[in-house]
Amino acid sequence: MKKVIICILFCAIWHIGNSQNYIPSIKNNTELHYVCKLHGQTRALSLTAKTAGDTITFKLETRGVKSSIVILPEALKNGNALSYNQGEYAPVLNLKPTETFFMISRSAYQDLIKNQTFIYNNTTYVLQKTEDKESFFIDGKQLEAFHVAAQIDQTEMWIVKNPDFPLICKMNKNPLGINFTLVKTVNN
Repeated sequence: MKKVIICILFCAIWHIGNSQNYIPSIKNNTELHYVCKLHGQTRALSLTAKTAGDTITFKLETRGVKSSIVILPEALKNGNALSYNQGEYAPVLNLKPTETFFMISRSAYQDLIKNQTFIYNNTTYVLQKTEDKESFFIDGKQLEAFHVAAQIDQTEMWIVKNPDFPLICKMNKNPLGINFTLVKTVNN
């Protein structure tokens, strides 16, 4: 009888632990797989994070396009604009000191935590406090993310709750016609 109770208790604890929300760990060589909707077309996009000090380089691959997008340390710390570059312009692209790629800056993340808003690309994004009807999952686990919406249009973003690497895991209703969803992460 003790073994049955212990087995049931173990299964219950495992189930509770397994059902917790998920925060993907992003480190050197982490692969991020997205599905992107670009101006009505759907394509797969793969980003491999390469870290060197305070610089992050995303090795981008999509439909035969290969490029390295470099986010500078100043942008990681205090950036205030997203780059929507699709890797077509150069094999290596150094973003501006104000631009990030598929993530927001750490200062914008802190503003979101402190003020429940942040400004990016001259647009104010506000934390949505309602229960998220469009939760999504990676590897069978619900992703732990902030849901924000733009004040001036219908753009929505879901940002991973990770102060060191505030990855945008989903963008929806972007007036530029560029929407994406993270579907898989692989740590190598």
